[in-house]
Amino acid sequence: MTKFLLSVHVLAAVLAIGPVTVAASMFPKALRHAYSEPGAPEPLTTLRMLHRICRVYAVFGLAVPVFGFATASSLGVLGDAWLITSIVLTAVAAAVLALLILPTQEEALDAAEASGTGTPVPSDGSPDPGSGTGSRVPGRLAMLTGIFNLLWATVTVLMIIRPGSTTGV
Repeated sequence: MTKFLLSVHVLAAVLAIGPVTVAASMFPKALRHAYSEPGAPEPLTTLRMLHRICRVYAVFGLAVPVFGFATASSLGVLGDAWLITSIVLTAVAAAVLALLILPTQEEALDAAEASGTGTPVPSDGSPDPGSGTGSRVPGRLAMLTGIFNLLWATVTVLMIIRPGSTTGV
C-alpha cells in the first residue's frame, strides 16, 4: 500500500504542480507581450489560458499533500524533521500561489482586458507610476513565481534525499 500511495503522491506532484510551475512562469512574459500589443486578442487569450491552467491545476495540486500525508503516515515518518520542513515549505508555496500569484495574475489580466492602451490599470483607479511596458507587475509576478518554483524545488530535493531516512523506499 505504501508504494501505491507514494506513486500517486509523485504522479500528483508531477501532473499538478508541474503545469502550475510552467504556466505561472510563462505568465509574466505573456503579460509584457499583452502590454506591448494593446488590443491584440492573441496575447489576452494566452494570458487567460495560462491563468486558467494555474487556477485549475492548483486545485488538483491539493492531492499532493493529501497523498503525501498518507504516504508519510504509512512509512511512520510524520515526526521526521525533513518531512516537517517539507510540509512547512509546501504550505508556504501554496500560500504564495493562492494569496499572491493567482490574485496578481487575475488583476493583471483584468487590467490588460480593460485597458485599450495595453497599459496596466490598477484596481483602485489611480495612475500607475510604473505603467507601460516597464510596469512592475510582470516583474513582481516573475519574482513571486521564482519564489514558488524555488520552494517546490527545495521540497522535491528534500523528498528525494530524505535526510536521516532509513525507510528503504
